[in-house]
Amino acid sequence: MLKPQLALNQQSSSSFSGKDLSIWHIMPFASSPLTPLSDQINRKICYSSNKSHTGVLEYFVRATVVNPATTNSVTPDDVDPVWNNIKVTATIIVQAHGTGVLNYLSKLSPVKSGIISVELVAAKNYPDGKRKSTIQQNAEEGEAGYTCTFNVGNEFGEIGGVILRNRNREEIYVKDIYLDAVPGSRIAFNCESWLQPDTERIFFTNKSYIPSQTPSGLIDYRKSELSALRGNHDIGEPKCGDRIYDYDVYNDLGDPDKSEDLKRKVLGGNPTYPYPRRCRTGRPRSKKDNLSESRRKRKLYVPRDEYFSEVRLSSFNSAKQNAFVPAMENILIKEDGRGFSSFREIDLLFDEKDDLSTEFNKTPSKFLPNLGSFLNFRTPELLERDKFAWMKDEEFGRQTLAGVNPCTIQLIKEWPLKSNLAHEYYGQPESAITKDLVESMMAEHMTVEKAIEEKRLFVIDYHDLMLPFVDKVRNIEGTNLYGSRALFFRTTSDTLKPMAIELVRPPCKGKPQWKEAYTPSSHGTSGWLWMLAKAQFLALDSGYHQLISHWLRTHCVVEPYVIATNRQLSAMHPIYRLLKPHFRDTMEINAVARDVLVNSGGIIEKTFSPGKYSMEMSSVAYRELWRFDQEGLPADLIRRGMAEEDRTSDTGVKLTIEDYPYASDGILLWTIIKKWVNAYVSHYYPDESYIEFDYEIKNWWTEIRTIGHGDKKDETWWPKLQTPEDLTGILTTMIWISSGHHAAVNFGQYDYAAYFPNRPTISRTKMPTEDPTDKSWDDFLSRPEDTILSCFPTCNQACMVVATLDVLSQQSEDEQYIGQKPEPSWAENAVIKAEFELFRERLKEVNKIIDERNRTLKNRSGAGVIPYTLLKTTTKDKITGKGVPNSITI
Repeated sequence: MLKPQLALNQQSSSSFSGKDLSIWHIMPFASSPLTPLSDQINRKICYSSNKSHTGVLEYFVRATVVNPATTNSVTPDDVDPVWNNIKVTATIIVQAHGTGVLNYLSKLSPVKSGIISVELVAAKNYPDGKRKSTIQQNAEEGEAGYTCTFNVGNEFGEIGGVILRNRNREEIYVKDIYLDAVPGSRIAFNCESWLQPDTERIFFTNKSYIPSQTPSGLIDYRKSELSALRGNHDIGEPKCGDRIYDYDVYNDLGDPDKSEDLKRKVLGGNPTYPYPRRCRTGRPRSKKDNLSESRRKRKLYVPRDEYFSEVRLSSFNSAKQNAFVPAMENILIKEDGRGFSSFREIDLLFDEKDDLSTEFNKTPSKFLPNLGSFLNFRTPELLERDKFAWMKDEEFGRQTLAGVNPCTIQLIKEWPLKSNLAHEYYGQPESAITKDLVESMMAEHMTVEKAIEEKRLFVIDYHDLMLPFVDKVRNIEGTNLYGSRALFFRTTSDTLKPMAIELVRPPCKGKPQWKEAYTPSSHGTSGWLWMLAKAQFLALDSGYHQLISHWLRTHCVVEPYVIATNRQLSAMHPIYRLLKPHFRDTMEINAVARDVLVNSGGIIEKTFSPGKYSMEMSSVAYRELWRFDQEGLPADLIRRGMAEEDRTSDTGVKLTIEDYPYASDGILLWTIIKKWVNAYVSHYYPDESYIEFDYEIKNWWTEIRTIGHGDKKDETWWPKLQTPEDLTGILTTMIWISSGHHAAVNFGQYDYAAYFPNRPTISRTKMPTEDPTDKSWDDFLSRPEDTILSCFPTCNQACMVVATLDVLSQQSEDEQYIGQKPEPSWAENAVIKAEFELFRERLKEVNKIIDERNRTLKNRSGAGVIPYTLLKTTTKDKITGKGVPNSITI
């Protein structure tokens, strides 16, 4: 390592003489709070009047502004009498890691451990462009962390980075680095990153720079760090501790080496099945399908910094254990494929007084002969508040606006309802929901045309998306599917009244197209048929919700944003630091999903209606429906006719249904996020020239469009990135999707869907009116309850779903909520810190508004009604559907 050049200009040294100029006799900042900052700094560090300096001492003196409350002053021990050096103490705060044999042996090893090599990097080069040498010391482990002391020449100037080399035998988690010199000053580096044994990394200070403002001494480090994160696509499978971010298609869902039936289509990379990209894992190809990646290795690679924290991992594992113990107990005492014999048997799943283990212990089991007593599933809030809510049409309409899938309802703008599918393959396009039928159902006796004019008719339309899969899904034993629509009428009190449900089977197996519209009824045969039609429709809605509203529109589309941000934006880039909290843990939870949820033979395929075609269907939805420019909440609402642009409103839109909890609460949160993002962006990009010359932000947006979402790279709807306003819109959309949208479609799942009669996830049987036989019709008439129970999930499917929803609905002990705390670099920038505090205060006001709405508005209050709390930004209870996390963590 080269020795640093520490010589100072002798004229500067000789300029300091006399007691009045002695630095240790000057009062600290805190003693004169009204003195201008520039005067305070000049009083603290008295350079000669004929030469200016930006030495390391001045840098540390200026750092005390970060902590103006200090009353410490500089002492002779801090600076030597001839001003050659300043003592700088480095403290590295780490979290030790490592378990098992290797960690145990390292503790017994006589080889000295607990050493980190530390190098200080100058922010600026010499005036002639020559890089200043680093200054190196070894830091040893102590009570406060790893520490060492440097003697730094004043000419070294501002410190811009610290290079660490881990000389331990275990990886370490570097949380923070602090450099202390002048008492009361502190230069902070927020690292939050893993450092592998015998590797080195540079960490930058908390000061943010766009590329054109990067200090000269850090430019090469900035570029080389990004290059390391991109890795080499040809290196094969990354190692466990690597920090390489790269892209691949979804070719790891199937497992053809295990079974031909587990082979799945590759999603992404072709126009028929386009898809966002995932993190490249680099595993070998399958032996039986060269297009697919082998799943033989259990642990999926994700970059090391994307792993769950130990607190989150413990919380996640605890949630799984608590949920799956009662699931497995129920599964093991029941025959595979058996349905529920009664609604009482369903209720017992949530009856904590019912001891299933008594029955379980009577059942011979070579695997688990005696388990003792376990509690059943916790009672969902819907069941707790109103046991019969699932049967009520008013609740069906209310949950359309305030349930777990409130983002599919749309305004009807033209009549009749028609399919856009090719009629030669899928049958006649006209809907079975006719004008006469609708007009006979409208209590106010208006025409369809009048209802459309007054914006009173709404539809959830899964017809064209689902219909091409009907025949394929029906080939799976015990699984049924329809193309379907549900029609709603907005009453004068802003509630939705269900009007009709249409179920359609295309021509298949020599049978012609079949379709029928069912209307609400509570009497006899028609009442039970309506209840069955709702179950069929809600099974489709559950599949759409889980695969598209939830998985595709949050988890899946965000992963390319995470990858591109790490590949193209330096850790010192202000936009990297804005987005970092909103991408926490997303790649790890997505890897878990690909491993056990959305994979072939996984939980989704076994328990949701599209079955083995679930991910294929989500690919079609991505192809036909997904557009980045319509993923922001206002644009999404306007696209669906649920709002119109209103420049006179603070939120910029006027809602079609004012009492639409997801939209009304969501638009408040969106507006506040946008104001915060706009202030942040404006600070770093005062005008569009800053965007124009920021090659990192340009490359970032180009990579997202052309690689991360490369199957849609030629679409004309992608927003341009030319102005600060463009960047604000792009970032607001990403943050909304990662926080508000995900919270709205995820955290209410258990309370609304765990009691699955309210939201069955799968339909196992056809409607009795589709192909009736004398026997099937007679069975339906004599025991309609059995017909609907046979349509619901089996006992095993239901238990697996309930356990999964329990895990998905829980938040970790270390959850980070939107607006909860600033990213460390924001706290050190006075402008950004003030804007963040304003952001936080605005979020608190949102919570008050939501509480008031939950007391007064019909779609979110009343006896037996669950209040709408999914977009409240804070929570005290991790399982209450309250609290909007920063990121997609579950």
